[in-house]
Amino acid sequence: MSITLSREGNSKIEIKQSVFIGRAMRIHTPEEAAGFIAEERAKYPDARHSCYAWKLTSGTNMQKYSDDGEPSGTAGMPLLSLITKPDLTDCAVVVTRYFGGILLGKGGLVRAYTDAGAQAIKDANPVRLEEGTAFEISCAYPDYDRILFELTKRGYSVENTDFGESVKITAVTKTKEEAVFVKLLADLSSGKIVPEKVGAREIVAEELTDF
Repeated sequence: MSITLSREGNSKIEIKQSVFIGRAMRIHTPEEAAGFIAEERAKYPDARHSCYAWKLTSGTNMQKYSDDGEPSGTAGMPLLSLITKPDLTDCAVVVTRYFGGILLGKGGLVRAYTDAGAQAIKDANPVRLEEGTAFEISCAYPDYDRILFELTKRGYSVENTDFGESVKITAVTKTKEEAVFVKLLADLSSGKIVPEKVGAREIVAEELTDF
């Protein structure tokens, strides 16, 4: 299982006339991380700093951070710690600063970047994911309503339904519960339905509301 972000998150705080604008989102590749950072810098071209951190473990193990001109250790590393300490992965956070003319000191900068980054990450709705498997189920039209009802009642996700000569339903189960899923379909159809695996999926196991 892994912990990542389920949507884009934003924040904005003001400290001694300096404005810190945070944004966090899920990423899948280093190129996507670079594009995200470039987009934030383009959005605020007159800002003094756009500091960032990101981490990937899916496909490649990489992490990167930048103070972007702030004193060393006051922005990038604190932002990276917001990702690494709770073991978040495949996500990036950028905090852009508009300097207000009053120096905050190293401690003040660390607190400001940490607060703005943490609020953006929380707003991005961290979730715990687990492995899932998609199955295609083929059933006769008279059985469709009953099959669909039983699947949704038990919390299975139905991705797609195709109405042709028969009804084909694509449904997703937790990988660790594949055998239970297959047995359910067999029981519902007196052994006539044999689900076919069609791919891997990610399932939200838990929304981390107290992150």
